[in-house]
Amino acid sequence: MKKEELFEKLRNNTREQFDMPDMNIDGITYPDVYQQFVEMTKTVGGQVFEAKKTDDLNQIIRNLYPEAKAFASNLPFINIAQKNPDTVSDAKELNGTDVGIVQGVLGVAENACIWIPQTMKEKAVCFISEYLVVVLDRQNIVNNMHEAYARIDMDPKYNFGTFISGPSKTADIEQALVMGAQAARGLTVLVLD
Repeated sequence: MKKEELFEKLRNNTREQFDMPDMNIDGITYPDVYQQFVEMTKTVGGQVFEAKKTDDLNQIIRNLYPEAKAFASNLPFINIAQKNPDTVSDAKELNGTDVGIVQGVLGVAENACIWIPQTMKEKAVCFISEYLVVVLDRQNIVNNMHEAYARIDMDPKYNFGTFISGPSKTADIEQALVMGAQAARGLTVLVLD
């Protein structure tokens, strides 16, 4: 049976039609969006570190991860990175990255998700790094996913992005929690004011 025939049968056998429901949904809002974002980030296993845009972010990140040897980033203000996801010839070259540093565009207070559009050639840096640092402007934190989706703008070059919330974790049937199973084992949100 062709698709058109199926639709015709459905139309012929529809007895009563209903109007579409009103889909105007108001998402949850918070009196202090920033504080909610911080609390949710901690709840999902991440950490928040506050800094000013004029602070030495390279030194802050080094201090947060003093044991790290391999940093990866394509951000122009990060000069501690030995690996750049824009210049590697293959994503495998990012393997062994201790700390990946990326730019977050939107933070969501209700669930601590951060929208990270792909603005680099190899997005693997978001998932292959042992620890991920997401740089996020404080003014770009919204209440809920409804607000976030309304503000998402895809990079036309790559047309991909992802929400990341906390470190990667999974648990088996015996409830043994494993951190870093599919992506970073730790996440720091570096909030700039």
